[in-house]
Amino acid sequence: MTVSLIVICLSFSVACSNNTQAAKTSEPPVVEVVQVEQKDVPIYSEWIGTLDGSVNADIKAQVSGYLLKQDYNEGSFVQKGQLLFEIDPRPFQAVVDQAEGQLAQANGQLAQAKAQLVQAEAQVAVAEANQVRTQLDVDRYVPLAKQQAITQQDLDNATQNNVGAKAQVQVAKAQAETARAQIQGATAAVQAVTATVETAKLNLSFTKLTSPIEGLAGMAQQQVGALVNPASGPVTTVSTVDPIKVYFTASEQEYLDFHRRYSTPATLGAARKGLRLELILADGTVYQHVGTHEFTDREVNQGTGAIRVAGLFPNPESLLRPGQYGRVRTSLRTKEGALLIPQRSVTEMQGTYQVAVVDGDNKVNVRNVKPSDRVGSLWIIDEGLRPGERVVAEGVQKVRPGMTVNPKPYAKPAETAGK
Repeated sequence: MTVSLIVICLSFSVACSNNTQAAKTSEPPVVEVVQVEQKDVPIYSEWIGTLDGSVNADIKAQVSGYLLKQDYNEGSFVQKGQLLFEIDPRPFQAVVDQAEGQLAQANGQLAQAKAQLVQAEAQVAVAEANQVRTQLDVDRYVPLAKQQAITQQDLDNATQNNVGAKAQVQVAKAQAETARAQIQGATAAVQAVTATVETAKLNLSFTKLTSPIEGLAGMAQQQVGALVNPASGPVTTVSTVDPIKVYFTASEQEYLDFHRRYSTPATLGAARKGLRLELILADGTVYQHVGTHEFTDREVNQGTGAIRVAGLFPNPESLLRPGQYGRVRTSLRTKEGALLIPQRSVTEMQGTYQVAVVDGDNKVNVRNVKPSDRVGSLWIIDEGLRPGERVVAEGVQKVRPGMTVNPKPYAKPAETAGK
């Protein structure tokens, strides 16, 4: 009886264990599902961008000389016309003084030539007056000589006097023309020396190196005491950083795709002006100000097949500096009625993309799909799904076609900053 009782207990224990195991294996696996969402989605493109000043002014020496003084703080903001460096002005001041002395001498010669002209013109007037008088004598003597009221000698003398007076008039006029030529020469000399003075003064002004723009001044490339000249390179650089430019390169395919969406230059220009650029900084944060399209370069680089584009970003806090890198992102188009699912729902196998769909009976159906663009953590599906269908987002590895599952709502993870 004891042995029979032990056998009965063992049989009951095994039966209970088998029933428990069967109950466990019959429970469907729990998976997290998400409905296929349909909505209009902006399609973003992203490029690597390099920041640069909207205007970069290299401050160079235009004359040769020694730097006497640095008048600005490196890395500070400077105003237009602010003095940055001073070159020793003494040699240039000496040239100005010498040129001004030559100008005074040339003006004196011009004044002398004008006085000689006045004198020559007066002599012309006197000679012409004498000639008028001798002509009157001849005119009066001719009828008298015919009447033999005067001798022929008197007429001949009057005629000779008139000829001499005419010659004096010609001589006086020639002297006047000579005086005018001297004035022209003296005037040309004055103009030449004036140009020399202006050049000397201009070179003297070049000893003061000023900023042609308002902006951020960089580090000094030359120190006080250095000998600088026009070939010695910039002594510093001033950049306008508000607004600041961001250069990036778009592929030729992107360029053509964007242009072909617009039929006229007016609509293309309006689309370019309407672009809103985002800048993702090196730490992954999105820059707070939105940029705009500035220009597109005139040519496609033959080596890379890309075209250079410039964007313009406000920079009132001067956070952005030339030389920084970032990612430029913008929406070039909107896809209407796009079907969206999480990227983790899509499985790739040898170039084929598959999604596990849960039907109304909670059974799994594995379908081939055709994905296109990614939007954050979502993927746009062009073919293979319908709006409202449920796809497995968590637990894809443990489902098989035809399997019954226990679907639960998908707990979407928090978005990463900057996405």
